[in-house]
Amino acid sequence: MKEFIKINECDNVIIALRDYKKDEVIDLEGEKITLLEDINRGHKIAIKNINKGENVVKYGLPIGYALEDIKVGSWVHTHNTKTNLKDLNTYSYTPKFTDRKLNLKDIKVNVYKRKNGDVGVRNELWIVPTVGCVNGIAQRIKDAFLAEVGELEIDNINVLTHNYGCSQLGEDHINTRIILQNTVKHPNAGGVLVLGLGCENNQVADFKKTLGEYDGERVKFLISQEVDDEIEAGKEILLDLYNKMKNDKREKVSISEINFGLECGGSDGLSGITANPMLGYFSDYIIALGGTTVLTEVPEMFGAETLLMERCKDEETFEKCVHMINNFKEYFIKNGQEIYENPSPGNKKGGITT
Repeated sequence: MKEFIKINECDNVIIALRDYKKDEVIDLEGEKITLLEDINRGHKIAIKNINKGENVVKYGLPIGYALEDIKVGSWVHTHNTKTNLKDLNTYSYTPKFTDRKLNLKDIKVNVYKRKNGDVGVRNELWIVPTVGCVNGIAQRIKDAFLAEVGELEIDNINVLTHNYGCSQLGEDHINTRIILQNTVKHPNAGGVLVLGLGCENNQVADFKKTLGEYDGERVKFLISQEVDDEIEAGKEILLDLYNKMKNDKREKVSISEINFGLECGGSDGLSGITANPMLGYFSDYIIALGGTTVLTEVPEMFGAETLLMERCKDEETFEKCVHMINNFKEYFIKNGQEIYENPSPGNKKGGITT
């Protein structure tokens, strides 16, 4: 069983696959390396002397630079490494395309196909509050509905609570509205009750005007202040939606019809050699079939964004990628925040440095 891994021939660090103690000796391709300190699983070990200011190289790429001289056998982490990130960068389009042989067998999956052609992997009933003030009312509507129907014949019912929609202004208010509108039209929901209060900034009438196309049979609206008993009225709407949803059946489609969002679930020093490459290959496979995967966390692209830019299919796509990265950095700067390494304490404990 491997006890460490060297990812790329150009690397000047290896990754520990178990906990090591000071003075243990590693045999790296015939070279004996004595560890100068305790080093935990997932963390980096210097296999070459790295001078102060010199790049620390992992995956064949610089992940930061040394804050001090680092000796062979040393622990390489946040105490002696700093990111190469800068505020705003200027990029040029230098595409690097590679031919990759993929097994393009088209897998069929069972999904719910919605009226507009979108597909969902679940058939759930949702209550979407337009404002946090009605979170409690929404929960009471859900409880009244469940008391009447008993055991569900659909996948689930959820109240998608949040604390926004009231005293928000400008871009902040618009972003909340867009997020909620996209949620309302999500294909995992076979039925949606949009619940408003009546006096909030995020007015239901304006919400509907900018919602775009939606299935009026599966998306219903209720304003609490406009009915005598919002619990009863909401329950009746849910019952109507539920009775329609019970007849929904799964059907087989190509896996490429599903949009896959890729989200960090808590990373450590082993993620870059296990889950992340696997999802990379999965993304290539889905995209080769004509499908879509979405990388959801822009800050986690910082420092590796050029790898994505090299894969942009044309210069127009490249410019969109540049705008996405620099626009997000400008958001940090505008709010007086440092563009820094990004990892959380848990990430760092697991071996991620930058």
